Amino acid sequence: MADDGAGPLVGVLVADFSRVLAGPYATMVLADLGADVVKVESPAGDDTRGWTPPARGGTSTYYLGVNRGKHSIVLDLRDPGDAAAARELARRADVMIENFRPGGLARYGLDHAAVRAANPGVVYASISGFGSGPGARVPGYDLMVQAVSGLMSLTGDPDGPPYRAGISVFDVMAGNHAVIGILAALRHRDRTGRGQHVEVNLLSSALTGLVNHSSAYVAGGVVPYRMGNAHPSVFPYEPLPTADDDLIVAAANDGQFRKLCEVLGIPEVAADPRYARNADRTARRDELRPLLVERLAAKGAVEWFELLVEAGVPSGPIQTIDGGFAMAERFGLDPVVEAGEGERAMPTTRHPVRFSETPVRYPLPPPELDEHGAELRAWLARPLGGEPE
Repeated sequence: MADDGAGPLVGVLVADFSRVLAGPYATMVLADLGADVVKVESPAGDDTRGWTPPARGGTSTYYLGVNRGKHSIVLDLRDPGDAAAARELARRADVMIENFRPGGLARYGLDHAAVRAANPGVVYASISGFGSGPGARVPGYDLMVQAVSGLMSLTGDPDGPPYRAGISVFDVMAGNHAVIGILAALRHRDRTGRGQHVEVNLLSSALTGLVNHSSAYVAGGVVPYRMGNAHPSVFPYEPLPTADDDLIVAAANDGQFRKLCEVLGIPEVAADPRYARNADRTARRDELRPLLVERLAAKGAVEWFELLVEAGVPSGPIQTIDGGFAMAERFGLDPVVEAGEGERAMPTTRHPVRFSETPVRYPLPPPELDEHGAELRAWLARPLGGEPE
């Protein structure tokens, strides 16, 4: 039975004591899925409110990108009254999420043990940089984790310096891991009535997120190193020059390579036993690459893209972000939606998951600082009954 369009997490109350990126990204995902998210901010507000440029209407687009769908309340945890309101919010919540330094909330009675004592069914999610053990004293920022995890050693030209990824990739990854953990813990609570502590740290998210490179070291004893845009195990799987721009060509199996050669007009290369298997092509990439580049020089990247995709060969021109949105529009993915209504409505990126029965909705734009503070304080002061409007 359809749920009249309500999100799959309708009725779930999330107390969001996180800031910057990993936690706010996770709570935005939960809000997209229908949860009621109360964003607790200090009087100074989330750090990202001031991370400019760029900005929209005086507010950082960084903040706007990860905070739609939430209610904002300012609580100064150093103030006894505000700390009491924060504890009451935690007592009522189905989910509490925080990314303070491990142990940092204990002084306010908002650590897991204290919150669970008052709310045994709570799913309490903590996001840290390096866990709650010996790494608890180390501040956790994505750039640090990109460095220490090994990602930067894998990014850049072989003879050049290591580079960071263009986004805070492990913050986003840890946010998604937190959502997975929260949803699993809610399922367990539905079955048993018991909440639990879900812990996520950026370094663990990074090491699992390095996938084949992690496996190369753990299972194969090999320490991989940066190869520019080349892939250590597949060829061709990298940008190749055309008559104008570079084109990503990702012929990752033997069948795709045969199709690539057919489109390029060199079927004899695919038939050559030296290049018949992926392992052969990878071992002989230096002699095979010039054969492909010579043919690709005959047309531009977009023209080759159309021909290769039609033939079933994965490829794509290298674009800026506006081109990425344009391609999503072309493919009917409708990547931009409006969050909120009326004068407060603002464009935002569509949630990536589509549901046939409980579609994602975007009723609230990112909140202004303490935008819902008065109504939330009034609700927290009343005996437990209704949810905040």
